[in-house]
Amino acid sequence: MPSTDTPTGALLGNRYLLLRPIGQGASASVYLAEDQSLRREVAVKVLRTGLAHDDAFRKRFRAEAVAVAGLNNPHILRVFDWGEADGDAWLVTEFLAGGSLRGRLDELGRLEVADAVAIGAQAADGLAYAHARGFVHRDVKPANLLFDDAGRVRIADFGVARALAEAQWTEPSEGLIGTVRYSSPEQAQGHHVDGKADVYSLALVLYECVTGEVPFVADTQVATLHARIGATIPFHPALGELHDVLSLASDPIPAQRLSAAELLTALNAIGRDLDPDHVPPSRPQSAIGFTPPSAEELTGPHRVVGRGTTRTAPRPDDVTEVGPIPDATVVGAQVAPPPPTRPEEPAAPASVGHGRRRWPVVAVVLALAAGGLAAGLLTTDPFAAPTYPVPLLVNLSVPQARAALGHGETLRVDQLVNSRTTPAGIVLHQEPFPGTLVAAGTVIHVTASAGPPPQKVVPVVGMTCAAAVAALRHVGFQASCPSALAAYSSTVTAGLAMGLYDGNAANPSSAAYGATLQVQLSKGPAPVPVPNVVGLPGLQAVSTLRQSGFAPFVTRQFDRAVHAGNVIATAPAAPTPLLPGQGVHVIISNGAPATVPSLGHADLAVAEAIIVHAGLTVLAVHGPTTSHSWTTQPPAGTVVSQGSAVTLYGS
Repeated sequence: MPSTDTPTGALLGNRYLLLRPIGQGASASVYLAEDQSLRREVAVKVLRTGLAHDDAFRKRFRAEAVAVAGLNNPHILRVFDWGEADGDAWLVTEFLAGGSLRGRLDELGRLEVADAVAIGAQAADGLAYAHARGFVHRDVKPANLLFDDAGRVRIADFGVARALAEAQWTEPSEGLIGTVRYSSPEQAQGHHVDGKADVYSLALVLYECVTGEVPFVADTQVATLHARIGATIPFHPALGELHDVLSLASDPIPAQRLSAAELLTALNAIGRDLDPDHVPPSRPQSAIGFTPPSAEELTGPHRVVGRGTTRTAPRPDDVTEVGPIPDATVVGAQVAPPPPTRPEEPAAPASVGHGRRRWPVVAVVLALAAGGLAAGLLTTDPFAAPTYPVPLLVNLSVPQARAALGHGETLRVDQLVNSRTTPAGIVLHQEPFPGTLVAAGTVIHVTASAGPPPQKVVPVVGMTCAAAVAALRHVGFQASCPSALAAYSSTVTAGLAMGLYDGNAANPSSAAYGATLQVQLSKGPAPVPVPNVVGLPGLQAVSTLRQSGFAPFVTRQFDRAVHAGNVIATAPAAPTPLLPGQGVHVIISNGAPATVPSLGHADLAVAEAIIVHAGLTVLAVHGPTTSHSWTTQPPAGTVVSQGSAVTLYGS
C-alpha cells in the first residue's frame, strides 16, 4: 500500500486505525488515528513513498524517532511509536487539538506582543532543553508549533529535518531542508548548523507573529536566502522592546547570536515588564494542613500548672506550650462544670406519660433548692467579706483583662503558649472560671498567647517569583516580590530570587508562622555606561562595545563630515547606562555622497572627465574607444560614496 495514498480506515501495524487526514507535507501525510491497544487518539505521520522505500533513510529516521522519544519537556511533542510494514513507514505522536501557530496566524493575521512573547518563551524553553541534549530541530516554523487544549505550545517534528538532511532528501519544490522563509544564514550557505540556527528561525517566526510579515522574503528561494546573509532584521514599530531581543536572536553571525536559554530569559523579562503584577494563584489556605480550634476549645475550662500541683491544662491542637512563668502561684482546686450537651446529640422525645412521672421529681428538687436557700440565708454571716463574680477574660488582651477586674483582683499570667490563630498577648484560658464568686484581692490566673510559633523558612534563592511565593505559602507564610526590593546581581539571573526578608532581617532561617515575607528578585547585572566610540573606525567601535558587554548592530549612511568607515553616532549615545547584553545601534559613515552622472553623447576623454568631475573614478572601459555614446555601471543617477569606481560601456 503506497504511503502517498494511504486511505482513511487503514489499520497500520494492526494497531493504528486512520480516521481522517489532518495535514500534508513534503515528506509525509498526517492522520488523526485511534490507538486500538490503548484506546486513545494519536497523530500518525505516514512517510512519502520515496522515503518509505529508502532503506538508509528508514534506518536513520528510526534512530531519530527512538532518540526523540526520550525527550521529556512540556513544550516538545511526545513521540509514542514507530513502525513499518507493507511498504509503509510511520511515526506515532500525541494528538493536539489546539491547531498550529500557522493556523492561528492565517486566521488572525498577527498577534499582540504579549501573546508572541508567551509563545516564544515556551518554544525557547523546549529548544533549550533539546539543544542541551544534542538535538537541533532545523525546521522551526509556525506549522511546527502546535497548541494543546490548554493553549500550551509544543514543538513538532524534532528529528525529522535531521533525518531528511542526512538522506539528502529534496522537497518537490527543490527547496532546501527547512522552510526557506525561516532558514538561518548558515543553512543558506551550507555551513555547519547548531542550535543557534533554531534560535534564528524562532526569531523570524516571532517577528511574523507581531508584524504579519517575514523579513528578507524575496521573489525566489535563492534570493530569500541571499538577502539574509550578513543582514540584521529591519526595525518595525509594532515590535516595541521585542525588537532588540529579536535582533540579538537573529544576528547573522551565529557566534554572536543568543542561545535558546538566553532567548528564554530575555522573553521572560519582557513578559514581566508587560504584566509586572501577575502572580499565579497559589493553593488555598486549607491546604496547609491544620484546622483552627473551635470557640469551645479556646474558651472552655482548662487547668493551669502551678507550684505543688500536677494538673495539666488541655490546649487546642494548634497551640504550642512555651513554658510556665517561674512565679506561677498555686490556686485552690476547682471542680470544672460538666461539659454541655453537644448540639448534634438531640434529646430523646418525651412521651406524655414520662412527663407526668417527672413532675414529682422536679417538685422535690425545687423544694430542696428552696430549703437550701433558706438555710443559707439563716446561716450567712452578715459580717463576712463580700464576693464578686469573675468576669470573662478570654479573648481580651492582657491589659484589657486587668482593666476588667474591678474589685481588687490580681491578674497573673502563668503561661505563654504559641498559637497560629490567636495574636500575641490575647488571653486564651483563665482560672477561676467566669462567673465564679471570689473575694476582693483574689489572684486570677490566665494563659496568654505568645503569637504564632516559629516556622522554618524554605530556601528560595534561584526560584522565580511565582515558585518562591508558592513554596513559602505552602509552609504557612505570606509572601510577595516587591519591585522596590529588587537589586542588581552579577551572579543571579534576572527575575530569579536572590534573597528573602522578614522585615529588616535578611535571609532568616525561621520566622513566625503566618509572617509576611518579601522575596528579593535579581535585576541581573548592573547597567554600565555606553562607551563613546564616535569617530572611531567601525571595526574598532564594534570591538569596544562587545568588550563592554553590549551587542552592537551596524547600519550605514552617507555623511559629508565623517570619513567613510568611521562611526557617526550610536543609539543610545554615550554615556547612557545599559544592561550588559543589550543592543547598541552603531551608525557608520559611507562618506560624502556622489551621484553617477549621465554621459550622453561624448567621446571617451570627455566621458572620463565627467566621471572624475563628479568625484568618482573610472574602473574600466568596455567597447570601442572611438564611441560617442557611453553608459555606466552603476547606472546614471545612482547615489554612491565619493571616490567609488564606475565602469564605462561604449556602443
